[in-house]
Amino acid sequence: SPLKSRKKMAVPNDSSVSEFILMGLTDHPELQLPLFVLFLLNYTATVMGNLSLMNLICLNSNLHTPMYFFIFNLSCIDFCYSFVFTPKMLMSFVLEKNTISFTGCMTQLFFFCFFVNSECYVLTAMAYDRYVAICKPLLYKSVMSPKICCLLMCAVYLMGFVSAVVHTGFMIQINFCASNIINHYMCDIFPLLQLSCTSTYINELVSSAVVGTIIILSSLIILNSYAMILSNIIRMSSAKGWSKAMGTCGSHIITVGLFYGSRLLAYIKPSSAEAADEGKFFSVFYTLVVPVLNPLIYSLRNKDVKLAVKKTMKRMTG
Repeated sequence: SPLKSRKKMAVPNDSSVSEFILMGLTDHPELQLPLFVLFLLNYTATVMGNLSLMNLICLNSNLHTPMYFFIFNLSCIDFCYSFVFTPKMLMSFVLEKNTISFTGCMTQLFFFCFFVNSECYVLTAMAYDRYVAICKPLLYKSVMSPKICCLLMCAVYLMGFVSAVVHTGFMIQINFCASNIINHYMCDIFPLLQLSCTSTYINELVSSAVVGTIIILSSLIILNSYAMILSNIIRMSSAKGWSKAMGTCGSHIITVGLFYGSRLLAYIKPSSAEAADEGKFFSVFYTLVVPVLNPLIYSLRNKDVKLAVKKTMKRMTG
């Protein structure tokens, strides 16, 4: 057939697919409008919430500390992250056929991998920051100096960039001639691999190795940091000190639990259509729910942020 002859003639990095069709979150017509409204509100809240938290940190000198420097970067990642796939996802609820070009799809995949991996590393850096603050308070200012914090963030974005280049670079090499319909609302790794008409063994191996390394290393650092913090808290005789330590770490523990939990569930390789739909549900959780919750978690549970809000409101009304 012409398709087979074209497949044989194709060079390794050529693709016979020039555009993809995104199936979206659901194919039930009655759910399209309610979901569009729900995710539009979510998108607005994500943008406004993270933008407000970033402005609050910039405008209040009492928030110019290492912890808030990392929270600022976390909000910045969530803010940018929401622009990568949410507008395209919203279009899938109102268009009959939501298409994305091959270049657009690979670009979306690159930025998705960049931001999601960078968020993993930021959460790891935040765990280390809390460990130094609680277990080594006398060394905190020297260990977490502005220079070291900036170097940590440069390393975070560099590692995020490298992992995104690896994922996208291997994906570009695939021949997509089996189908061009992506069973997802965005260009994610495993839904794209399912469309290949050639072996995806190397891609799956590389993807699993990169994702596995990121999750294992990050988890080990986070768990080790919190084990040391817990050990230090147990030794505290002061109830006030114990309360302060738990208050400082509580927000971060919630964020880490939500992000890593939903990401692990989403990346368990689907083996059936039902499992693929479950994968989409968990993807929604860590791509859309977690970014909107982060500003709430760090503001509602934090006295410094509440104080900064009051000061900012006074300045605006005064």
